[in-house]
Amino acid sequence: MASELELVGRLMISAALGSVIGIERERMSWAAGLRTHMLVCVGATLIMIVSAYGFSDVLRSGVVLDPSRMAAQVVSGIGFLGAGAILARGEVIRGLTTAASVWAVAGVGLAVGGGLYTASIAATIIILIILAGIKPLEKRFIGYRQRRELVVHTNRDALSLATLHDTLGAGTARVKQFVMQQKDDSDEIGITLSRVTPVQFEAICKRIRAVPGVREVKESADESA
Repeated sequence: MASELELVGRLMISAALGSVIGIERERMSWAAGLRTHMLVCVGATLIMIVSAYGFSDVLRSGVVLDPSRMAAQVVSGIGFLGAGAILARGEVIRGLTTAASVWAVAGVGLAVGGGLYTASIAATIIILIILAGIKPLEKRFIGYRQRRELVVHTNRDALSLATLHDTLGAGTARVKQFVMQQKDDSDEIGITLSRVTPVQFEAICKRIRAVPGVREVKESADESA
């Protein structure tokens, strides 16, 4: 059995590794931030320690049991906490990455509790790279390909940003740019949408066409080329 000093050290290491991931989520202002990730990581480490060493006296008495089952429940049990970080707003679902990070940091805690320091540190670095390093690439390449631009011709003042918000509801989160140019008796509005699937794009176009005063809705020629 590991010494008491080593067990305390494992808990401290897990708190430090959990904080590294938590700081990145805190920076993005998510509900599951610094303290949540630290607590999950330390809690998972403690459960792993109990699973590994807490039943040693019972095992010596000849009772047959599987201590690893206690640690195994962390993998599924931590899901309820991750679910709390997921927000569903109409067609927009947010928080899946944070929920996944909470689940992953529980795995880091289990690794630390089992004395797998190299694996836990490596996993922390990899998780941090995924959270902070991959996102700019995702926005630049994947997000750009999912961007669509609309040109909307309407009667004068028929479609404002507030009207668009009321029309699209949760779909307003897809709108990244709204530019209006006034002409003689009409408005020409350029709307940029990001991260939309073809089905979502068609649904948004249909809702805009239903707004009174909207004459024409078409995709930008540059974007569709």
